Amino acid sequence: MVNLNFSPDARNKMLNKLVPKLEKYYSQTEDLKVSSDWNIREIKAFTRAMGLEEGNKPQDVLDHVLAGLTNYAVHTPHPRYFGLFNPRTGFASILADLITATFNPQLAAWSHAPFANETESFVIKAFGQKFGYTKSSIDGTFCAGGAESNETALICCLNQFIPSYGESGIRGIERNPLIYASSESHHSIVKAAKRSGLGSQSVRVVSVNDNLQMDTEQLRGQIRKDRKDGFLPMMIIGTTGTTGAGAIDNLDALSRIASEENMWFHVDAAYGGAAILSKKISGSLVGIEKSDSITLDLHKWFSVPMGTSIFLTSHKKILHKSFGVKTRYMPKDGDPDKVTDPYLHSGQWSRRFIGLKIYLPLAIHGWQGYSEIIDKQISVGEGLKELLLENNWEIVNNTPLPIICFRKKEDRSGNEIVDLVQQVNDSGKAWLSVYPVKGKKTARICITNYDTGEKDIKDLIHLLNHYSQVSTI
Repeated sequence: MVNLNFSPDARNKMLNKLVPKLEKYYSQTEDLKVSSDWNIREIKAFTRAMGLEEGNKPQDVLDHVLAGLTNYAVHTPHPRYFGLFNPRTGFASILADLITATFNPQLAAWSHAPFANETESFVIKAFGQKFGYTKSSIDGTFCAGGAESNETALICCLNQFIPSYGESGIRGIERNPLIYASSESHHSIVKAAKRSGLGSQSVRVVSVNDNLQMDTEQLRGQIRKDRKDGFLPMMIIGTTGTTGAGAIDNLDALSRIASEENMWFHVDAAYGGAAILSKKISGSLVGIEKSDSITLDLHKWFSVPMGTSIFLTSHKKILHKSFGVKTRYMPKDGDPDKVTDPYLHSGQWSRRFIGLKIYLPLAIHGWQGYSEIIDKQISVGEGLKELLLENNWEIVNNTPLPIICFRKKEDRSGNEIVDLVQQVNDSGKAWLSVYPVKGKKTARICITNYDTGEKDIKDLIHLLNHYSQVSTI
């Protein structure tokens, strides 16, 4: 019979061979191509080469996995990966994942993992205070990602405004509830509407102004029209750092509208929420402290492994109201005024110790350390903007965040930029994306890697100039 533990000697041998290879990747990522041109058949054949019927030698399997991840992946930890919100992971958070996998605490019930649960509660309250929530009002839960967090916000909102929703669902709704989000908002909002039973037609897409922020006057007008037509305007979602162009909605204005209209105000701060720690641009988030709830993805700008998000709310009892159930097979519930049983507090049931991925680096580096890292990346973005302008590129978005959408001044259609981005990506020396701004395609760059520095952005400018045949620096 197989020994899932392996012997101590076998474990040591595997770790002694594995750790140096992981260290090589971690310390020498920039020596790899950021991405390659892959053949689908080749990848499928490689994946299936390791048979599953009788098992294989451990070292062969480990080597197979490392080779697959090295040869067939976009290396998002690379300092010249300028794509989506996929940063390099800090080492402390990698250790956190290792510790969690080893101890494997079950966080469904407080009584099974009191330290882990109290640690997560401590971190949630600390983040709530950073965003300006009153200490006594803060509640929240860790989620697998921003999509789950945004869906949690919608479920809480429904339970707040429609008391029968928890039992009757959409069948007990007399007037169709509506959600308002900008045309630049994340599509997880539409998915949440579908999953909740409201459907995608419950999402009112509000146009944006010249800075790609939600148009507050158009929002007011749409709410008035919808009330007149018999709908129930229920939720406004503002965004801090839209995925495409990094726009930050006017949160203060949105909070006032939500208050006047008696609506739930949620802020999708999945990416840009980290700016609350910035000495440079935290003022851009004024109004977030008046929100009813916040989404914050720590696996974006906080440089921790994927699957680490927080849902925060200023309504202390709404999570239990939204997700509480009664069972005969779970351990006795803890006193809700003293402890939190996560299975009564979120959409998840059995859950791993997600919060350790942020607690460990935060306890080691502190808020000040993260503030410095975030401001450093903002400064790198500012430097890149200057270099682009100096080299005759046109920047078409306006945001304090290190997200830059640009094109050649003479390329009004945006068609040339698509070919340019493809050439840069095919070179393997950098990776960036394409995003349409006001209907025209642009190249999009995002700084989310704490190791990205001056040399990397200069190398990128050289690549852009080379492939576009404009003047070099």
